[in-house]
Amino acid sequence: MVSISRMESVKEKRRRDVAHNYTECNRDQLYLLPLSMKEWLPEDHLAWFLIDAVGQMDLSAFHAAHRNDGRGQKAHHPEMMLAVLLYAYCQGERSSRKIERLCQESVPYRIVAADTTPDHCAFARFRQRHAKAMKSLFVEILRLCAEAGLVKAGKVNLDGTKMKANASLAANRTEKGLSEEIERMLAEAEAKDTEEDETFGKNKRGDELPEGLRTRESRRMRLQEARERLEQERREAEEAQRRKLEERARKEEESGKKMRGRPPRSVEAVGQEQGKRKANTTAPETRILKTRSGYIQGLNAQAVCTDAQIILAADVMDQENDQGLYHRMMEQAQESATAALGVEEGKINLGRADAGYCNEVDLEKECDHEILMATKKDWKRRKQMREEPPLRGRIPKSLSAMERMERKLRTKRGSKEYRKRSQTIEPVFGQIKSGRGIDAFYGRELVCARGEWNLICGTNNLLKLFRSLWAARN
Repeated sequence: MVSISRMESVKEKRRRDVAHNYTECNRDQLYLLPLSMKEWLPEDHLAWFLIDAVGQMDLSAFHAAHRNDGRGQKAHHPEMMLAVLLYAYCQGERSSRKIERLCQESVPYRIVAADTTPDHCAFARFRQRHAKAMKSLFVEILRLCAEAGLVKAGKVNLDGTKMKANASLAANRTEKGLSEEIERMLAEAEAKDTEEDETFGKNKRGDELPEGLRTRESRRMRLQEARERLEQERREAEEAQRRKLEERARKEEESGKKMRGRPPRSVEAVGQEQGKRKANTTAPETRILKTRSGYIQGLNAQAVCTDAQIILAADVMDQENDQGLYHRMMEQAQESATAALGVEEGKINLGRADAGYCNEVDLEKECDHEILMATKKDWKRRKQMREEPPLRGRIPKSLSAMERMERKLRTKRGSKEYRKRSQTIEPVFGQIKSGRGIDAFYGRELVCARGEWNLICGTNNLLKLFRSLWAARN
């Protein structure tokens, strides 16, 4: 019950506000009828759009992870959880704890969550549990964009961006450092076992192991995984160098002359150089990546988009550069375009990529679409186009694959077509990293990062679809 003094103060305040013609602000008002959520937000709000979009998707991959016999504790509905995550990622919010708080405080989040409040553990486990299913979600979103007429797969653009991982640069160790740390941890474990045998007797168990010892054991497994990766990379590098030396020796024997140029390094020198490489003990699948602002511990995120900035394929790689990824990403893009548009309309005719993907092997490999791939950095290519006139005439067949590509890019058509690459795929990364503030992955495993990248790129397509529909209505 409202006290008399408070009622008097409210009446005085209302009399004082009459002259200013303010709207009434009364938080003690009681409602006689229940409110409808449909009145909380306008019909053209992003929240309603995402709810309708999720309702049109085939989420059988998400439902398959739950039992269908009606037994056990009730789980949150996958459609609701997915809609909340999609809305959060569209807003650039990925923290499960912040999403939990927003489901309690924010009107759009409450609507998308159907006025329920899943805790942060539910969101984190859902994202981790359905990491592989996010690929099917990406295709479903692409299908919705195709139905709206936004997907035209004729000409596509490929590029990669460095994404931070949930790991520190300080957690990197060399192969020698990893071996020493593993031996030290094994010695500590053996000393602990000896101490417990003396205390409780041999083959007898005392209490549960302390938490610290269990943590050291899991950390030792991560160290072992990181060391095995470095050993495998060193063996592969030594084997590649051995084959290179054998091929060089064979050519010199056939010609009877020494080959020109600097002699290649020995296998031992390559092995020593590989021994200096480092692996991360927190997230062994991540890599040390060089960016414009310095070095980061992260992963290489790849994307293929159309000229309308609709992403056709998204993947995450555990390698430092883009070499050897062109055909792999184009195959994924072709598969997604075919699933969304069909065989004929989903045919890719032209693929553009920067110099980071360029190598003789990929250029010589047969494919069913035309390739425009830079052979040098873009600023060098632009400088050359300003200083030298475009080339004309047929391309000589005697040139190598890279020389033919360089000549193609210097023609008027090649230069005009390739110029569109930086105007399409690079703004997409800018909208994701600068516009929405998403520049890092939450998961430490590669499979989790791939699932999150599909979610990030899927929300990019959803935002494009939402804005195109909104523009058409207005």
